[in-house]
Amino acid sequence: MSTNRQNRFSPLWLALAAVLGIFIGTFYANHFSGNRLNIINSGSNKLSNLLYIIDDQYVDTVNMADLVEKAMPQILLELDPHSVYISAKDVQTANDDLRGSFSGVGIEFIIRNDTLRVQNVISNGPAEQAGVIAGDKIVMVDDSAFTGKDLSNEEAMHRLKGPKGTRVKLGIVRYGEKKMREITVKRDEIPMKSVTAAYMLDDETGYVKIKNFGENTYNEMLIALAELSMEGFQQLVIDLRGNTGGYLQSAVQIANQFLPKNRLIVYTEGRRSPREDFYSDGRGSHRDMPLVVLIDEGSASASEILAGAIQDNDRGTIIGRRSFGKGLVQKPVEFTDGSMMRLTIARYYSPSGRCIQKPYVSGLDKDYEEDLLMRYQHGEFFSQDSIKHTGPEFHTRNGRLVYGGGGITPDIFVPEDTTDYTSYYKEAAMSGLILQFAYDYTDANRERLKDFDDEVSLVHYLKRQNLVEQFAQYADKHGLKRRNLMIQRSRRLLEQYIMSRMVYNMLDEQAWLQYLNQDDPAIRETLRIFRAGEAFPQAPQADEKGKKNKRVAAAYDYRSTHHVGSMVALWRA
Repeated sequence: MSTNRQNRFSPLWLALAAVLGIFIGTFYANHFSGNRLNIINSGSNKLSNLLYIIDDQYVDTVNMADLVEKAMPQILLELDPHSVYISAKDVQTANDDLRGSFSGVGIEFIIRNDTLRVQNVISNGPAEQAGVIAGDKIVMVDDSAFTGKDLSNEEAMHRLKGPKGTRVKLGIVRYGEKKMREITVKRDEIPMKSVTAAYMLDDETGYVKIKNFGENTYNEMLIALAELSMEGFQQLVIDLRGNTGGYLQSAVQIANQFLPKNRLIVYTEGRRSPREDFYSDGRGSHRDMPLVVLIDEGSASASEILAGAIQDNDRGTIIGRRSFGKGLVQKPVEFTDGSMMRLTIARYYSPSGRCIQKPYVSGLDKDYEEDLLMRYQHGEFFSQDSIKHTGPEFHTRNGRLVYGGGGITPDIFVPEDTTDYTSYYKEAAMSGLILQFAYDYTDANRERLKDFDDEVSLVHYLKRQNLVEQFAQYADKHGLKRRNLMIQRSRRLLEQYIMSRMVYNMLDEQAWLQYLNQDDPAIRETLRIFRAGEAFPQAPQADEKGKKNKRVAAAYDYRSTHHVGSMVALWRA
């Protein structure tokens, strides 16, 4: 029986051996003839095989690791504007803001004239405890020179950040001292707050600024609300302007604080990602409080999730300018070498069913990159009638009209005020001269300015120093020709920008915001809405022609990319 079975299967084994022999022969024939493309083209690993051929047969030696690093971003660029590759050396920096802390010395710095200058020192951080103060110049790190044209923000963070508990020796030049100091700092975990301001605008109105949505944002928000409760706030404005987003879950948790039970907050869905709904649980502590949310062109992703949930549920009023328009959800995927990609796996949809993502085409989409500039050129920053809604129409819970496919259009738009705007002011702001002047003035007068511990007293002092005239002389010496008529016309803007930077340099971000908010049109409109009792949107009424009134469209503030309210990129280490 065994012999018969063997005889029966012998032809099969012979056939398999013949096929295998042909395959092996073809492989080696193609390999030695320098042609393997037929194998590659028929397989699913074309890219990996391509890299193998380059490594195996290319005329010159190729650094394959470097080639892959350059290829990865280009491959993801062909998918959508928000799928990105992050190299191993940049992963920590990319994650720090969202993680809520980093390990370093605890300073905010800028680089001026090839020298790192300490802008601020984190309160109770390791640098402060070691004796570093704002205004110090760091010229050496661990006995190596730390100045020159090659000094960059990335290099500074690389040298100053490090594992918790490690030490770094800093060579510091302090204003008014000729001899360099040596200060050793023991690195520690440095908290990075995403709720950067919480204070009372008036006796009843609380204000909260959310800078981004990180791991700790929800807890920080609860603390901020508790502090405002102690001051008796009865209505709230949440400022999301310039907030580029972060974790979806943080936005959902905050929306939950303000919505009744079983209200849809957001849902996500993708080709391989089944629909997932996020509902409110009814446990929020401020479900009935009058609410306003501020947005602008810098509000994206998680900011739009929160604003969309409030708007579509008719829970509060959205004021400001049309948001960025990012409705794609990214999943982090880590590689063994420490690098990472953020791959778009789904779209998110607001409660009404609209996707906020603005249109794009695969590949390098120039129109997508220049969208804000195009909005400005088309007049959208200045006129609500210039907004062209091309996306589908949806309706809020009360039946108000909203649009998909291009950001969130606020319920009330605040037009850009160009009355005091001149080409002199634009050049002064865009060139960085105002920032440089503000820093130099602060540094030279730090001992005097330290006497003022709040923005009200500091601004009262600064207003008597004729700062606009001092700046005009400073700018003239640094290449910006004096234009007296333009300076006079833009005096209010120039003074506000200059003083705002000095307030930030000497105090903190909350003081900076408190100063700017005093003359902010969006804040004025917010307070008007509260006084009029109009924070809760109502269902649209039919007009005389029987048509429903459409909600107000938003305008854009081009100046917000460089005006006094813009936060300058300060680097932390």
